[in-house]
Amino acid sequence: MLGRDYLNNMTYIRPPAVAGMFYPGDARELDHTVRGFLADPLADAADKTRTVAPKAVVAPHAGYIYSGALAAKVFASLQPGAKHITRVVLLGPCHRVALSGLALSGATAFSTPLGDIPIDTAAADKILKLPQVQVFDETHTQEHSLEVQLPFLQVMLGDFSLVPLVVGSTTSGDVAEVLEALWGGPETLIVVSSDLSHYLDYDSASKIDHKTCTSIERLDPHSIGDSQACGRIPLKGLLKLARRKGMTVQTIGLCNSGDTAGSRDRVVGYGGWAFHDKESDDFENRTRQLLEHHGRELLDCATASVLHGLKIGSPLPVDVKDHIPALVENGACFVTLKHGQRLRGCIGSPEAYRPLILDVAENAYAAAFRDPRFPSLQDDDLKDLILSISVLSPPVAMTFTGEQDLLKQLRPGIDGLIIEDRTKRALFLPSVWDQLPKPVDFLGHLKNKAGMGTGHWSDTFKARRFIAGEISTADHGGANTFWYQ
Repeated sequence: MLGRDYLNNMTYIRPPAVAGMFYPGDARELDHTVRGFLADPLADAADKTRTVAPKAVVAPHAGYIYSGALAAKVFASLQPGAKHITRVVLLGPCHRVALSGLALSGATAFSTPLGDIPIDTAAADKILKLPQVQVFDETHTQEHSLEVQLPFLQVMLGDFSLVPLVVGSTTSGDVAEVLEALWGGPETLIVVSSDLSHYLDYDSASKIDHKTCTSIERLDPHSIGDSQACGRIPLKGLLKLARRKGMTVQTIGLCNSGDTAGSRDRVVGYGGWAFHDKESDDFENRTRQLLEHHGRELLDCATASVLHGLKIGSPLPVDVKDHIPALVENGACFVTLKHGQRLRGCIGSPEAYRPLILDVAENAYAAAFRDPRFPSLQDDDLKDLILSISVLSPPVAMTFTGEQDLLKQLRPGIDGLIIEDRTKRALFLPSVWDQLPKPVDFLGHLKNKAGMGTGHWSDTFKARRFIAGEISTADHGGANTFWYQ
């Protein structure tokens, strides 16, 4: 066993150990195989209603003929945020060389037939300060539990760095501490590699694997026994931390080798799960349902408020008693007016402080008549005017080491952003990514909007992100549908 000096002073690439056995050893064949699994209807059935990738996944690590289809479905769930993931923390159990604690590799890269994956040495150095983490290459040399996941990650993510950890005899608390240190933002994906029950008959295996699945769905590490999952220790560490963070779990699939390529007298069980941040997940589901069922009512209210402003000179009076409870809960929205792609007004509330239906009415009026960048709306401006409403999630403070770290964490097309430094402050909605698709341009223009200057940076710079659900009159019959009824 070797300490951190080895990691700092030696360099080598860990070659594939099970290529040609667990998965194809030829690069072209491997790429074709992985993409074939990912294109299979089973993988394609992954939940497409989500706009944010899971923070963590659990995937099986058997030979591809046995568990490849389920693994593909797990990794297909990364699609909504795949281009934003730049670091993978990969944990799996040791099958060859036993160890105490968690083991990094001294390699500077892990290789598969699809290419080399660089090790995130800064992250590795960070967790080597923890007593349960060491560099121990012998346990990595022939270990397959990490390696079999890499081709799927290479195809799904493209370029990323890796923190590979073989987990030996340790506690779930020790694993959770390491995961907490590496948790990061949306740039970091946690992958736990584990199969389930081993060498039971089909019915017995199915029974115990469903019990394990229930434990995972309940975020209950204590009810998972030693024989229920070979990767139980890293799995239980993830469950412990996920419970602490209030995450939600989605079961992606459950099967065993008797369902795929083996006999049913002695099977190995496989399962796949995705872990999501509960707050953003709940907001996404609630907002999608709200806009699907009551979006027209919100658009009608906003439109009526603009027309009321033209005739009376004030926002539409709103009586909350006339609306369903979901619309009178406190909510934050922005109302945007456009002529084609040309902005005509945009005003909103970055945080909820009044009933959503009232926020819509007030902000629609303000977008039409109080945006200081534009003159007040006139009757002639109504032709071809498009109104959209963005309902915002609560903003969450971001942590970053500098501007490049902040840029790396931004998710184009997903994140709205609020920045501030002392008295200067500005906000961009997620829809602004349509005009500024590169994070550096998105942030630079937002700095200019705040009066900071594109190159501004300081120790007091702060940023908060949010997501938003949007609905527009353009999606409900055209620009003039609501204006001339």
